[in-house]
Amino acid sequence: MSEGRFAPWTDRLAAIRAADQWRTLRTVAPTGPTTGTVDGRPCILACTNDYLGLAWDPTVRAAATGGGAGGSRLISGTRPAHHALEEALVERFGRPALFFPSTWHANLAVLQAAFAPGDEVASDALNHASIIDGLRLGRATRRVVPHADPDAVPATARAVVVEGLFSMDGDTPDLRRYPTAPWLIVDEAHAVGALGPEGRGAAAAQGVTPDVLIGAFGKAYGAAGGFVIGPPALRELLINAGRSFLFTTAPPEPVAALALAGLRAATDERRAALADRVAQLRRGLQALGWSPLGHAHIVPLVVGPNALALAARLLERGVFAPAIRYPTVPRGQERLRFTVSAAHTPTQIDQIVDALGPAPVR
Repeated sequence: MSEGRFAPWTDRLAAIRAADQWRTLRTVAPTGPTTGTVDGRPCILACTNDYLGLAWDPTVRAAATGGGAGGSRLISGTRPAHHALEEALVERFGRPALFFPSTWHANLAVLQAAFAPGDEVASDALNHASIIDGLRLGRATRRVVPHADPDAVPATARAVVVEGLFSMDGDTPDLRRYPTAPWLIVDEAHAVGALGPEGRGAAAAQGVTPDVLIGAFGKAYGAAGGFVIGPPALRELLINAGRSFLFTTAPPEPVAALALAGLRAATDERRAALADRVAQLRRGLQALGWSPLGHAHIVPLVVGPNALALAARLLERGVFAPAIRYPTVPRGQERLRFTVSAAHTPTQIDQIVDALGPAPVR
Protein backbone atom coordinates (compact mmCIF):
# COMPACT_ATOMS: atom_id res chain seq x y z
CA MET A 1 0.00 0.00 0.00
CA SER A 2 2.78 2.44 0.91
CA GLU A 3 4.44 1.95 -2.49
CA GLY A 4 1.19 2.86 -4.21
CA ARG A 5 0.97 6.09 -2.24
CA PHE A 6 4.34 7.19 -3.59
CA ALA A 7 3.77 6.05 -7.15
CA PRO A 8 3.86 9.64 -8.52
CA TRP A 9 7.39 10.00 -7.17
CA THR A 10 8.62 6.69 -8.51
CA ASP A 11 7.02 7.45 -11.87
CA ARG A 12 8.79 10.77 -12.00
CA LEU A 13 12.10 9.12 -11.10
CA ALA A 14 11.57 6.57 -13.87
CA ALA A 15 11.02 9.42 -16.32
CA ILE A 16 14.22 11.14 -15.15
CA ARG A 17 16.19 7.95 -15.65
CA ALA A 18 14.63 7.32 -19.06
CA ALA A 19 15.59 10.83 -20.14
CA ASP A 20 19.23 10.15 -19.17
CA GLN A 21 19.09 12.85 -16.48
CA TRP A 22 19.84 10.60 -13.52
CA ARG A 23 22.14 12.04 -10.84
CA THR A 24 23.93 10.30 -7.99
CA LEU A 25 25.97 11.53 -5.04
CA ARG A 26 29.67 10.72 -5.09
CA THR A 27 31.80 10.76 -1.96
CA VAL A 28 34.70 13.17 -2.31
CA ALA A 29 37.25 12.93 0.50
CA PRO A 30 39.84 15.71 0.20
CA THR A 31 43.46 14.87 0.95
CA GLY A 32 44.70 18.40 0.21
CA PRO A 33 43.46 21.63 -1.33
CA THR A 34 43.36 20.16 -4.86
CA THR A 35 43.55 16.40 -4.29
CA GLY A 36 41.26 13.77 -2.88
CA THR A 37 39.55 10.48 -3.45
CA VAL A 38 36.30 10.11 -5.38
CA ASP A 39 34.51 6.96 -4.27
CA GLY A 40 37.94 5.74 -3.16
CA ARG A 41 39.81 6.65 -6.36
CA PRO A 42 42.72 9.12 -5.86
CA CYS A 43 42.58 12.12 -8.19
CA ILE A 44 43.22 15.78 -8.81
CA LEU A 45 40.11 17.83 -8.02
CA ALA A 46 39.47 19.97 -11.10
CA CYS A 47 35.92 21.01 -10.21
CA THR A 48 36.09 22.70 -6.80
CA ASN A 49 34.97 26.31 -6.36
CA ASP A 50 37.71 26.85 -3.77
CA TYR A 51 39.30 29.34 -6.15
CA LEU A 52 41.97 30.67 -3.79
CA GLY A 53 42.66 27.42 -1.93
CA LEU A 54 41.41 28.94 1.33
CA ALA A 55 39.14 26.04 2.34
CA TRP A 56 42.32 24.11 3.14
CA ASP A 57 44.30 27.04 4.54
CA PRO A 58 45.37 26.27 8.13
CA THR A 59 44.84 29.85 9.32
CA VAL A 60 41.29 29.89 7.96
CA ARG A 61 40.52 26.47 9.40
CA ALA A 62 41.85 27.42 12.81
CA ALA A 63 39.42 30.34 12.97
CA ALA A 64 36.37 28.08 13.34
CA THR A 65 35.28 28.67 16.93
CA GLY A 66 31.94 28.94 18.67
CA GLY A 67 28.71 27.04 18.24
CA GLY A 68 25.30 27.05 16.67
CA ALA A 69 23.28 30.25 16.72
CA GLY A 70 20.15 28.63 18.09
CA GLY A 71 17.70 30.98 16.44
CA SER A 72 17.06 33.45 13.66
CA ARG A 73 19.01 36.69 13.52
CA LEU A 74 15.98 38.62 14.81
CA ILE A 75 15.24 36.34 17.76
CA SER A 76 18.38 35.14 19.50
CA GLY A 77 20.77 34.30 16.70
CA THR A 78 22.75 37.48 15.99
CA ARG A 79 26.22 36.98 17.46
CA PRO A 80 29.33 39.18 17.72
CA ALA A 81 30.85 37.00 14.98
CA HIS A 82 28.09 38.09 12.58
CA HIS A 83 28.65 41.76 13.37
CA ALA A 84 32.43 41.41 12.97
CA LEU A 85 31.99 39.81 9.57
CA GLU A 86 29.54 42.46 8.38
CA GLU A 87 31.86 45.23 9.59
CA ALA A 88 34.72 43.67 7.62
CA LEU A 89 32.49 43.54 4.53
CA VAL A 90 31.67 47.23 4.94
CA GLU A 91 35.39 47.98 5.12
CA ARG A 92 36.06 45.90 2.00
CA PHE A 93 33.10 46.98 -0.16
CA GLY A 94 32.41 50.45 1.26
CA ARG A 95 28.67 50.04 1.84
CA PRO A 96 26.30 48.33 4.29
CA ALA A 97 26.38 44.53 4.33
CA LEU A 98 24.15 41.71 5.54
CA PHE A 99 25.27 38.10 6.09
CA PHE A 100 23.06 35.16 5.06
CA PRO A 101 23.25 31.38 5.54
CA SER A 102 23.83 30.99 1.78
CA THR A 103 23.92 32.96 -1.44
CA TRP A 104 20.65 31.25 -2.34
CA HIS A 105 19.08 32.81 0.78
CA ALA A 106 20.57 36.18 -0.18
CA ASN A 107 19.20 36.12 -3.72
CA LEU A 108 15.76 35.05 -2.53
CA ALA A 109 15.61 37.83 0.04
CA VAL A 110 16.68 40.61 -2.34
CA LEU A 111 14.48 39.57 -5.24
CA GLN A 112 11.46 38.87 -3.05
CA ALA A 113 11.63 41.98 -0.88
CA ALA A 114 12.93 44.73 -3.15
CA PHE A 115 10.04 44.93 -5.60
CA ALA A 116 6.36 45.84 -5.58
CA PRO A 117 3.61 44.26 -7.68
CA GLY A 118 3.92 45.49 -11.24
CA ASP A 119 7.66 46.21 -11.07
CA GLU A 120 9.40 44.82 -14.12
CA VAL A 121 12.76 43.11 -13.67
CA ALA A 122 15.00 42.19 -16.60
CA SER A 123 16.75 38.89 -15.89
CA ASP A 124 19.60 37.48 -17.99
CA ALA A 125 18.64 34.28 -19.78
CA LEU A 126 21.51 32.36 -18.16
CA ASN A 127 20.99 33.56 -14.60
CA HIS A 128 21.39 31.09 -11.74
CA ALA A 129 18.40 29.13 -10.45
CA SER A 130 18.45 31.09 -7.18
CA ILE A 131 17.81 34.31 -9.12
CA ILE A 132 14.98 32.70 -11.04
CA ASP A 133 13.41 31.34 -7.86
CA GLY A 134 13.83 34.67 -6.07
CA LEU A 135 11.90 36.44 -8.81
CA ARG A 136 9.23 33.74 -8.73
CA LEU A 137 8.88 34.17 -4.98
CA GLY A 138 8.58 37.94 -5.28
CA ARG A 139 5.88 40.04 -6.83
CA ALA A 140 7.81 41.52 -9.74
CA THR A 141 7.21 40.70 -13.39
CA ARG A 142 10.23 38.86 -14.76
CA ARG A 143 11.37 39.69 -18.30
CA VAL A 144 14.00 37.25 -19.54
CA VAL A 145 16.47 39.05 -21.80
CA PRO A 146 19.15 37.51 -24.06
CA HIS A 147 22.40 36.62 -22.38
CA ALA A 148 24.83 39.49 -21.80
CA ASP A 149 22.83 41.84 -24.02
CA PRO A 150 22.38 45.22 -22.32
CA ASP A 151 20.56 46.59 -25.37
CA ALA A 152 17.75 44.11 -24.71
CA VAL A 153 16.87 45.58 -21.31
CA PRO A 154 13.41 47.16 -21.69
CA ALA A 155 13.09 50.85 -20.93
CA THR A 156 10.27 49.99 -18.51
CA ALA A 157 12.47 47.82 -16.28
CA ARG A 158 12.82 48.85 -12.64
CA ALA A 159 15.92 46.66 -12.33
CA VAL A 160 18.23 44.37 -14.28
CA VAL A 161 19.78 41.34 -12.59
CA VAL A 162 22.82 39.65 -14.05
CA GLU A 163 25.78 37.59 -12.88
CA GLY A 164 29.27 39.05 -12.71
CA LEU A 165 30.86 35.74 -13.74
CA PHE A 166 28.49 33.16 -15.16
CA SER A 167 28.99 29.75 -13.60
CA MET A 168 28.34 27.61 -16.67
CA ASP A 169 29.85 29.70 -19.49
CA GLY A 170 32.60 31.37 -17.49
CA ASP A 171 32.00 34.73 -19.14
CA THR A 172 31.50 38.24 -17.81
CA PRO A 173 29.05 40.69 -19.39
CA ASP A 174 30.15 44.24 -20.15
CA LEU A 175 28.49 45.79 -17.12
CA ARG A 176 29.50 49.28 -18.25
CA ARG A 177 26.98 49.07 -21.08
CA TYR A 178 23.93 48.36 -18.96
CA PRO A 179 21.48 51.28 -18.65
CA THR A 180 21.84 53.41 -15.55
CA ALA A 181 18.17 54.14 -14.90
CA PRO A 182 17.19 50.62 -13.72
CA TRP A 183 18.77 49.33 -10.55
CA LEU A 184 21.73 47.11 -11.42
CA ILE A 185 21.82 43.92 -9.33
CA VAL A 186 24.91 41.76 -9.85
CA ASP A 187 25.33 38.26 -8.44
CA GLU A 188 29.10 38.07 -7.90
CA ALA A 189 29.15 34.65 -6.22
CA HIS A 190 31.88 33.26 -8.50
CA ALA A 191 33.83 36.51 -8.80
CA VAL A 192 34.25 38.07 -5.34
CA GLY A 193 37.57 37.20 -3.78
CA ALA A 194 39.01 36.14 -7.12
CA LEU A 195 38.50 39.09 -9.46
CA GLY A 196 38.76 42.87 -9.31
CA PRO A 197 40.61 45.25 -6.99
CA GLU A 198 40.80 43.75 -3.49
CA GLY A 199 38.71 40.89 -4.89
CA ARG A 200 35.58 43.03 -5.05
CA GLY A 201 34.35 41.20 -8.14
CA ALA A 202 33.83 41.49 -11.87
CA ALA A 203 31.91 44.75 -11.63
CA ALA A 204 34.72 46.44 -9.70
CA ALA A 205 37.20 45.13 -12.28
CA GLN A 206 35.24 47.15 -14.86
CA GLY A 207 34.97 50.22 -12.65
CA VAL A 208 31.26 49.62 -12.05
CA THR A 209 29.51 49.91 -8.68
CA PRO A 210 26.22 47.99 -8.88
CA ASP A 211 23.29 49.17 -6.81
CA VAL A 212 23.18 45.71 -5.23
CA LEU A 213 26.00 43.17 -5.06
CA ILE A 214 25.33 39.61 -3.94
CA GLY A 215 28.34 37.53 -2.96
CA ALA A 216 29.36 34.13 -1.66
CA PHE A 217 31.69 32.94 1.07
CA GLY A 218 31.53 29.30 -0.07
CA LYS A 219 33.77 29.78 -3.11
CA ALA A 220 36.88 31.98 -3.21
CA TYR A 221 36.70 32.71 0.53
CA GLY A 222 36.76 29.01 1.46
CA ALA A 223 33.90 29.06 3.96
CA ALA A 224 30.11 29.14 3.57
CA GLY A 225 27.26 31.65 3.50
CA GLY A 226 26.29 34.58 1.33
CA PHE A 227 26.08 38.34 1.67
CA VAL A 228 24.39 41.40 0.24
CA ILE A 229 26.06 44.77 -0.30
CA GLY A 230 23.87 47.79 -1.04
CA PRO A 231 22.41 51.06 0.19
CA PRO A 232 21.38 51.41 3.85
CA ALA A 233 17.68 51.25 3.00
CA LEU A 234 18.13 47.84 1.35
CA ARG A 235 19.84 46.36 4.39
CA GLU A 236 17.02 47.52 6.66
CA LEU A 237 14.42 46.28 4.18
CA LEU A 238 15.98 42.82 4.10
CA ILE A 239 16.08 42.67 7.90
CA ASN A 240 12.41 43.62 8.08
CA ALA A 241 10.92 41.97 4.98
CA GLY A 242 13.39 39.44 3.54
CA ARG A 243 11.64 36.15 4.21
CA SER A 244 14.74 33.98 3.78
CA PHE A 245 16.48 36.18 6.37
CA LEU A 246 13.57 36.47 8.79
CA PHE A 247 12.54 32.85 9.00
CA THR A 248 15.75 30.83 9.10
CA THR A 249 18.30 30.04 11.78
CA ALA A 250 21.36 32.28 11.71
CA PRO A 251 24.63 30.82 10.39
CA PRO A 252 26.65 29.09 13.14
CA GLU A 253 29.42 31.11 14.76
CA PRO A 254 32.20 28.89 13.30
CA VAL A 255 30.89 29.59 9.80
CA ALA A 256 30.98 33.35 10.37
CA ALA A 257 34.48 33.06 11.81
CA LEU A 258 35.65 30.98 8.83
CA ALA A 259 34.14 33.53 6.44
CA LEU A 260 35.90 36.42 8.19
CA ALA A 261 39.24 34.60 8.12
CA GLY A 262 38.75 33.78 4.43
CA LEU A 263 37.88 37.38 3.62
CA ARG A 264 41.09 38.54 5.30
CA ALA A 265 43.22 35.83 3.66
CA ALA A 266 42.05 36.57 0.09
CA THR A 267 45.20 38.42 -0.94
CA ASP A 268 46.49 39.88 -4.18
CA GLU A 269 49.21 37.21 -4.11
CA ARG A 270 46.62 34.44 -4.17
CA ARG A 271 44.70 36.19 -6.95
CA ALA A 272 47.91 36.48 -8.97
CA ALA A 273 48.63 32.78 -8.49
CA LEU A 274 45.10 31.97 -9.62
CA ALA A 275 45.50 34.08 -12.75
CA ASP A 276 48.77 32.29 -13.57
CA ARG A 277 47.19 28.84 -13.25
CA VAL A 278 44.18 29.93 -15.33
CA ALA A 279 46.45 31.18 -18.12
CA GLN A 280 48.44 27.93 -18.02
CA LEU A 281 45.33 25.74 -18.28
CA ARG A 282 43.81 27.78 -21.09
CA ARG A 283 47.09 27.74 -23.05
CA GLY A 284 47.40 24.00 -22.61
CA LEU A 285 43.84 23.31 -23.76
CA GLN A 286 44.15 25.59 -26.78
CA ALA A 287 47.44 23.93 -27.78
CA LEU A 288 45.55 20.61 -27.96
CA GLY A 289 42.81 22.07 -30.16
CA TRP A 290 40.18 22.74 -27.48
CA SER A 291 38.16 25.97 -27.41
CA PRO A 292 37.33 26.76 -23.79
CA LEU A 293 34.59 29.28 -23.09
CA GLY A 294 35.05 32.39 -21.01
CA HIS A 295 38.22 34.02 -19.80
CA ALA A 296 38.54 33.48 -16.05
CA HIS A 297 38.89 30.61 -13.56
CA ILE A 298 35.74 28.81 -14.76
CA VAL A 299 36.90 26.94 -17.88
CA PRO A 300 34.04 25.16 -19.69
CA LEU A 301 34.51 22.85 -22.67
CA VAL A 302 31.32 22.17 -24.63
CA VAL A 303 31.59 18.56 -25.80
CA GLY A 304 27.95 17.57 -26.41
CA PRO A 305 26.45 14.17 -25.56
CA ASN A 306 29.91 12.68 -25.05
CA ALA A 307 30.34 14.61 -21.79
CA LEU A 308 29.60 11.69 -19.44
CA ALA A 309 31.99 9.34 -21.21
CA LEU A 310 34.71 11.96 -21.31
CA ALA A 311 34.31 12.72 -17.60
CA ALA A 312 34.55 9.00 -16.82
CA ARG A 313 37.73 8.73 -18.89
CA LEU A 314 39.24 11.67 -17.02
CA LEU A 315 38.46 10.07 -13.66
CA GLU A 316 40.17 6.87 -14.80
CA ARG A 317 43.22 9.03 -15.53
CA GLY A 318 43.12 10.68 -12.12
CA VAL A 319 41.21 13.91 -12.78
CA PHE A 320 37.77 14.64 -11.35
CA ALA A 321 35.67 17.03 -13.47
CA PRO A 322 32.04 15.82 -13.65
CA ALA A 323 29.94 16.31 -16.75
CA ILE A 324 27.46 19.19 -16.75
CA ARG A 325 24.33 18.24 -18.67
CA TYR A 326 20.66 18.99 -19.23
CA PRO A 327 18.72 20.56 -17.56
CA THR A 328 21.63 22.53 -16.08
CA VAL A 329 22.66 23.39 -19.64
CA PRO A 330 20.67 23.01 -22.88
CA ARG A 331 20.68 19.71 -24.77
CA GLY A 332 23.61 19.58 -27.13
CA GLN A 333 25.56 21.96 -24.87
CA GLU A 334 26.74 19.31 -22.42
CA ARG A 335 30.18 20.16 -21.12
CA LEU A 336 33.08 19.59 -18.84
CA ARG A 337 33.64 22.51 -16.50
CA PHE A 338 37.11 22.82 -15.08
CA THR A 339 37.50 25.22 -12.17
CA VAL A 340 40.97 26.44 -11.33
CA SER A 341 42.36 27.07 -7.86
CA ALA A 342 45.36 29.11 -6.83
CA ALA A 343 46.36 25.97 -4.93
CA HIS A 344 46.73 23.91 -8.12
CA THR A 345 50.39 23.40 -8.90
CA PRO A 346 51.79 23.91 -12.41
CA THR A 347 52.40 20.15 -12.51
CA GLN A 348 48.76 19.44 -11.67
CA ILE A 349 47.58 21.78 -14.42
CA ASP A 350 49.77 19.91 -16.90
CA GLN A 351 48.36 16.60 -15.64
CA ILE A 352 44.80 17.84 -16.20
CA VAL A 353 45.64 18.83 -19.78
CA ASP A 354 47.47 15.56 -20.46
CA ALA A 355 44.57 13.51 -19.07
CA LEU A 356 42.13 15.23 -21.40
CA GLY A 357 44.30 14.83 -24.49
CA PRO A 358 43.77 16.34 -27.94
CA ALA A 359 40.40 17.66 -29.02
CA PRO A 360 38.55 15.41 -31.47
CA VAL A 361 38.94 16.31 -35.12
CA ARG A 362 35.72 17.70 -36.58
